[in-house]
Amino acid sequence: MGFIKDEIKIIRERDPAIHSNLEVFLYPSFRAMLHYRIAHRLYLRKHYFLARYVSQRGVRKTGIEIHPGARIGKGLFIDHGYGVVIGETAEIGDNVTLYQGVTLGGTGKEHGKRHPTVGNNVMISAGAKVLGSFKIGDNAKLGAGSVVLREVPPDSTVVGVPGRVVKRFNRQSPAETLSHDDLPDPVREDITCLQRADSALTTRLLELEDEVKRLRSQLKDYEKGKER
Repeated sequence: MGFIKDEIKIIRERDPAIHSNLEVFLYPSFRAMLHYRIAHRLYLRKHYFLARYVSQRGVRKTGIEIHPGARIGKGLFIDHGYGVVIGETAEIGDNVTLYQGVTLGGTGKEHGKRHPTVGNNVMISAGAKVLGSFKIGDNAKLGAGSVVLREVPPDSTVVGVPGRVVKRFNRQSPAETLSHDDLPDPVREDITCLQRADSALTTRLLELEDEVKRLRSQLKDYEKGKER
């Protein structure tokens, strides 16, 4: 019962579309986590077939696939959630938020630890793919559609394909803001820098052309003077 109360509290705090506790029981995140908690206990007791059976029932009902072997802390919130995939050796800290289409996966058929470790208070936006065995630092924010292939420092914002850090030392944790739109646009910033550089080069080129014209004019005057 304690787990159910905690899940109800988390979902109601982070999704304004939920208007009553009863609605939480229809919420995909709630149902997926319920299946995961049961499957994870079976997995720890080495009842692997039963664990996967319970897990797959949850996948069919919610579209959220969480391997029974994954280790998940308190306060995980999966908004909408369809298409979310969490691999067997993935580790997720406390108060993490995932949106639909997120993948915490591996990069091949390697053995051992092959999925990411996600720190506390991390937000991973819709469609982001985190692939490989590395750490996503506390309070990090991953932009929608980003593909993250290497470690992310704490308090960082990552966007792009492949993902790169575009902001450090976030003032607020993602759990406090839950904002998708407060993300830098590195492509636009690069284009702006290129436009400024192009403008500076054009100005310099025009100055050089004026200088050449002036020198040519002086040379003509000099040659005319010699003829006289």
